[in-house]
Amino acid sequence: MAPSPIDRLRAIMVRLRDPETGCPWDKVQTFASIAPHTLEEAYEVVDAIERGTTADLRDELGDLLFQVVYHACLAEEQGLFTFDDVATAMADKLVRRHPHVFGDEAVRDAQAQTQAWERQKAAERAARAAASGQAPSVLDGVTQALPALSRAQKLGQRVAPVGFDWPTPAAVFEKLDEEVRELQDELTAGSDPELVAGELGDMLFVVAQLARKLGQDPERALRLANAKFERRFRHVEAGLAARGQSPADATLDEMEELWADAKRRERSGKTALA
Repeated sequence: MAPSPIDRLRAIMVRLRDPETGCPWDKVQTFASIAPHTLEEAYEVVDAIERGTTADLRDELGDLLFQVVYHACLAEEQGLFTFDDVATAMADKLVRRHPHVFGDEAVRDAQAQTQAWERQKAAERAARAAASGQAPSVLDGVTQALPALSRAQKLGQRVAPVGFDWPTPAAVFEKLDEEVRELQDELTAGSDPELVAGELGDMLFVVAQLARKLGQDPERALRLANAKFERRFRHVEAGLAARGQSPADATLDEMEELWADAKRRERSGKTALA
């Protein structure tokens, strides 16, 4: 009987890590050396979703699954845990956090479920803190490895239920205006670069909270802005090339003219030079 796809994948991973016959690169990897690849694969899954390419999504999910198998293989070699332990822990967590599905608790709607989910996670964090002898915090479990904008939003999301939040988006705009002024003041004063970085960080933190209040993902919003910038600048390059120029020998006014043309074309549904 042929092995299941997941068992075949796990067996391949073991072969790759074999001390004698395995792949020279795979044999020397560690949790730490693989971690950047894990993060990269997660982002590539998101990219495939946003591009709407189903075939790419299938492949990228496979790459991400392989990362899970890789880490589980490393752990099993060290006697820490196995892939089955990972899957079992996840299944147990899902059952525990969905008593309205697997138990007797009734949940009215998605918002009520979200609140119940957060209560369950808070209870789990408190239990972990108690087991470690540390005082619990509402900020426990907000991983340091998150992208900075996402972590800023998550921190704001954690403290909002205890009342530490702006009441409306308008109030966040007021705070943003304040942070912009403080950054301008530091720049005018010729402050230490670290002080400027601190004020810039404060401004970005508030922007992340504005995104949260608007129900937006700041990372996705910035990815969209990056894509827009790249699309428009490529239009600038193409327009200059048609004139026998490059950005290096064009004036800012000439580039701004083509940039404005790119914006007009996007609004009218055109995406390339005529």
